[in-house]
Amino acid sequence: MLHKTITICNAKGGVGKTTSTASIGACMAMMGRKVLLIDLDGQANLTLYFMPNADDIEVSIFDSMVEGVPLPIHNVKENLDLVPSSIEMASAEISMTNLIAREQILNKLLCMVKDRYDYILIDCPPSLGIVTTNAFLAADEIFVPMTPELLPLKGMRMLDNFIATLKQVKPSVCLNGVFTTRFNNRRLNKVVENAVRSRYKDIMLNTRIRENITLAESAGSGKSIFEYDANSNGAKDYKALTEEIMNR
Repeated sequence: MLHKTITICNAKGGVGKTTSTASIGACMAMMGRKVLLIDLDGQANLTLYFMPNADDIEVSIFDSMVEGVPLPIHNVKENLDLVPSSIEMASAEISMTNLIAREQILNKLLCMVKDRYDYILIDCPPSLGIVTTNAFLAADEIFVPMTPELLPLKGMRMLDNFIATLKQVKPSVCLNGVFTTRFNNRRLNKVVENAVRSRYKDIMLNTRIRENITLAESAGSGKSIFEYDANSNGAKDYKALTEEIMNR
């Protein structure tokens, strides 16, 4: 049985990390794979995506990483489970400062459950601190969504430097794929995407996620993009992206 942990990360917010994690995970589950989603972001958007009434969650990933309680796993759809986040994760960087082997906490937690899943997908906060370090060191593969704009392109340099530092702890850590989100046919989009493709040619994925209002509408509905509108460009693009990731 395949067991693969995939981290989806970008140091810049608003590039589609959460939408990508939710959509790829939902698509894998629809294909019959057992999937666990991990929400590491204090904004808890991935949690709200599948659990719109998440205010009544008593235990979150914060309690597991800081207090050592077992992962609070919730079934949200057939073949799809979720470990929710909470606002406390916003203070996780401080709370984890004095913990022993704090860079490996998530990896140890996942080792207890990974045999139950084909894929574990981790949604990171838009920062490169100890929480994201945990996500990178726990991952078998790391994928980066980015919008074809100038600021996200500059942010990729920060990510490259971050990974170079982590190689001292885990030599195998590396970027395994970069893909474009919110793509349209404006000239700047094409220029930036070509620059990214030139820089990351070996790991640039072929699938583009086109700009699509349906993706924004489906968030928080409790439905994946495939349930919300299976005929939308968003559903078609994420299905193609998921297949590309699974076949790598």
